[in-house]
Amino acid sequence: MPEQLAPGVIRIPTTRRDNAFLFEGDKGYTLVDVGWASAPKAITAALADLSRKPTDITRIVITHAHPDHVQGAGLIRELTGAPLLIHPAENTWLQAGRVPRAGRSGALGRALDRLPKLHWQPLSADGPLTDGQLIDGSDGLRVLHTPGHSPGHIALVHEPTRTLLTGDAVFHRSERALGPAQLAADPHLRTGSLARIPRDLKAVGFAHGTPLTGSGVDTFHEWLNALQG
Repeated sequence: MPEQLAPGVIRIPTTRRDNAFLFEGDKGYTLVDVGWASAPKAITAALADLSRKPTDITRIVITHAHPDHVQGAGLIRELTGAPLLIHPAENTWLQAGRVPRAGRSGALGRALDRLPKLHWQPLSADGPLTDGQLIDGSDGLRVLHTPGHSPGHIALVHEPTRTLLTGDAVFHRSERALGPAQLAADPHLRTGSLARIPRDLKAVGFAHGTPLTGSGVDTFHEWLNALQG
């Protein structure tokens, strides 16, 4: 079931562990991340619950090209007719249909990426996302380049509601964490990237885990500050 995280910001659980997000604007919805191959079914069901249809999605934003974010992207683009946007550093991965060997810092991550079930339909983005960009038609969704988990990883700040989407820069399953270093392209960059996150947030959404509002955002800021030493 879709859940409102902030005014005009909707979380869609695509599995028990994974989320996509919708941002409602005057020019339709912006969908952030898609998910595994099964995710389009959850996204279209959520749209139906909102009395909307797939073509009400007018742009698809991908935080990074890992299978749990892009496997369903080809079908969603087909159903919606919406352009797919990603950071240029991720587009070659998107086109390859898999994470390259250099995309993981550890042997475990490289071994997992050889599995066919972690590959996806090769795609080319319809447009780039760059650091600081205000996404056209999104009613205030700002791109924040946060490399480390992958070279072109982005987080997003919805400026009207001060909502942050972390992508995989931060996980929030049983606790806040940076995620396994072996699955990151350059884990040493991750903490520095998080230093760029604004400290005046009202809500935080995670690709993996439960969102934060209210006092939970305060503890999130405390955690970020502790990471910086």
